[in-house]
Amino acid sequence: MNSFFATTTKSFVAQLFLIIFFVSSIVLAGNPAKTDNSEAIEISFDDGPHVYWQNDTTAIIVYMCNDQIEKKILSGKDTLRFNGLCLDSEIEYKIPTLPPVAGPDIVNDGSRIFVVSDLHGEYQHFLNILKNGGVIDENYHWIWGDGHLVIDGDVTDRGAHVTECLWLIYRLEQEAAAAGGAVHFVLGNHELMVLRGDNRYVNERYLNGICRKTRIRSEDFYGPDLALGRWLRSKNAVIKINGILFVHGGISPEVMTAYPELSRLNKAASRYLDLRSSQLAFNDEARFLFGSLGPFWYRGLFEEREGRYTRLTQVEVEAILTNYDASSLVVGHTPVDTISTLYDKCVYALDVDVPVLGGLEALLWKEGLFYRVKTDGNLILIE
Repeated sequence: MNSFFATTTKSFVAQLFLIIFFVSSIVLAGNPAKTDNSEAIEISFDDGPHVYWQNDTTAIIVYMCNDQIEKKILSGKDTLRFNGLCLDSEIEYKIPTLPPVAGPDIVNDGSRIFVVSDLHGEYQHFLNILKNGGVIDENYHWIWGDGHLVIDGDVTDRGAHVTECLWLIYRLEQEAAAAGGAVHFVLGNHELMVLRGDNRYVNERYLNGICRKTRIRSEDFYGPDLALGRWLRSKNAVIKINGILFVHGGISPEVMTAYPELSRLNKAASRYLDLRSSQLAFNDEARFLFGSLGPFWYRGLFEEREGRYTRLTQVEVEAILTNYDASSLVVGHTPVDTISTLYDKCVYALDVDVPVLGGLEALLWKEGLFYRVKTDGNLILIE
């Protein structure tokens, strides 16, 4: 009996050791972050800045640096100016003390328009397409002159460098304005998600880094008392530049009927951005705007959703453009293999397959023509 017990115990321990080793191997293999060439690298949780406004003139600057939280307090009458900490000490941040205001719904002075969409925290790919497309220089400063840059939604979620992407857009917005150009940030469904506390796609760099260290929820880093949160809340759901509509998901016939003017659509979306789930559940208009027929989630330009909507026809697309006095519609959200045009060049689709292409692509409009900007900056006329 004892011999049998000893033998059985040894066998059990050996099997248990093999199981633990096997499971550990799977876990360790699945955890490291991946570079573009799929080599495992150590995850860095460094992050920042996050700017918390204590009052109208004073803010606390917060960083995660080398597994420690660093803070400093700054005050200013008109603008807070500071150099970054940790890994971005060369960058100067200029943050006005006054809250940002929404930009115009319609712009008619764009000499040329450069458009990207669905960045999802892919900071290096974002830099590459802007540099290769001639929008920024090697030091990441604006050189696009009086041109316009459009970010067509979904900068947030998934990737590990969302903070860097947002601050780059924030700074380029200031530099573009000084040069006579403009940056336009159209809200996407993932901006809605981070503002509203839907953290399903938030990268572990944030959840296991600065959120865990500070005990601040991910959505609260984008709250109305944080600089990036205030800034995001000033962005539109749709804009029109030189007669071209820019929206993240698309515009359904139902949205066109409910909001025949862009200003009404933008004001309604802005009004409901901060509704909590309980409020949203009992607000029909907000649920409509933020649902599958709304401009953030709609995919009816590409596919049919049983019980929700059918795929739009050419006649329906043209009716939408006629209603808003637009010549074409530019969207992201729904994945495509490459920058594509649909509906007899009435619609342009931007949400490209970055892993397959090896980087982001962009859409360029100049002198009335549309071009596909390849990852290396080469232009292909869309005919």
